[in-house]
Amino acid sequence: MNLLVINSGSSSIKFSIFAAELASPHSLYEGEVLGIGSGRATFRFGKTGKRSSPSSIEAPDPSEAIDEVVAAVTGPGIPTIDAVGYRVVHPGPKIDRHLRITDEVLLDLEEATLFAPLHEPSAIRIIHDTMAQFPKLPHFACFDTIFHETMPEVATTYAIPLEYRERGVRRYGFHGLSCESIVEQMRAAGTAIPHRMAIAHLGSGCSVTALIDGHSIDTTMGLTPTGGIVMGTRPGDLDPGLVLYLLRQRESLLQQHEHGNAVDELEYLLNHDSGIAALSGLPNDMRSTRKAADEGNARAKLAIDIFTRSVRKALGSFSWLMGGLDAVVFTGGIGEHDVLTRSEVLDGLAPLGMDLDGTLNLAEKKDSTGPIQCISTSKSESEVLIVPAKEDWMIAIHLQRMLGGA
Repeated sequence: MNLLVINSGSSSIKFSIFAAELASPHSLYEGEVLGIGSGRATFRFGKTGKRSSPSSIEAPDPSEAIDEVVAAVTGPGIPTIDAVGYRVVHPGPKIDRHLRITDEVLLDLEEATLFAPLHEPSAIRIIHDTMAQFPKLPHFACFDTIFHETMPEVATTYAIPLEYRERGVRRYGFHGLSCESIVEQMRAAGTAIPHRMAIAHLGSGCSVTALIDGHSIDTTMGLTPTGGIVMGTRPGDLDPGLVLYLLRQRESLLQQHEHGNAVDELEYLLNHDSGIAALSGLPNDMRSTRKAADEGNARAKLAIDIFTRSVRKALGSFSWLMGGLDAVVFTGGIGEHDVLTRSEVLDGLAPLGMDLDGTLNLAEKKDSTGPIQCISTSKSESEVLIVPAKEDWMIAIHLQRMLGGA
């Protein structure tokens, strides 16, 4: 049985083909479409582990992009696809599990666009287009929030009027597929699941999640992926009064120019024009931000300091919440690859029992060591680990389970 996994963003599609004959699915092919709608879209596809060079394509919208994906995964020599799974950011208030997509599910997802207007419409369009291309196959939706369904009510409830809470306004949490993939990798490696663990998923989007025995009990993101710690282009948590202030300012400017919608503009500002990029004045790329900071750029240094401080605060608060931490996991593009971010985040957390081994932190990971890399000293009370985020693999696992596989 071969599974096609589609992991889409607002301007990108990552996709993989997994073979599911074994207890755990393994990737056969992988690819991506980047820059959808930018006029500079690129496409890449090939056997897993053999990274091919990207080629330029015409992909003005997700429909054109998914045509390229379907052409690739149905090409000569490619295994026949038996089922398709999609990463969907937000299920809305009616869905609380990963499930097979039906007409009713699609209606629920349409309603959920109210909760994720930047992510959901593109994902729904991709689902419709792909289902049309593979009409006889089963299609499944896997959600970024489901892993956090184990959070207690005290962690999910906002202090707002009941009428809004009854409409589904609560803290959902995100990066759940990433967090779950880390727990699953520990199980697959025969590693005991730490009793009190925090996962710092640090990439363009960032969150910190608190887990007890592998189950989420709290996380920094809330109703949407905009809140929590500081991110690449998102501000993280803000004073609600600041949001109202910004809205009034946008309304005033728009009235002067007689165009646009203040809510939509503010939403764009908070999701695309804020965060580390806004603080530094540089593109959303941690490597270039660090380079600028090393060269004396004060704005870049401040951006990094604010970012790492917000992650440190989240880890500290979750350590207090759980009475200590047995393990801290770094994952995501920054978490896995930025040596300085890991050391700066943990700087000052030694009183909480975290002692980073500088040599291990700097060491290049060897494939023979497996997916879990320990970078703490032997005297550290909390293990500090690097574990890759494997969202697509996690989706393939869920597909295999829903299809009645191993």
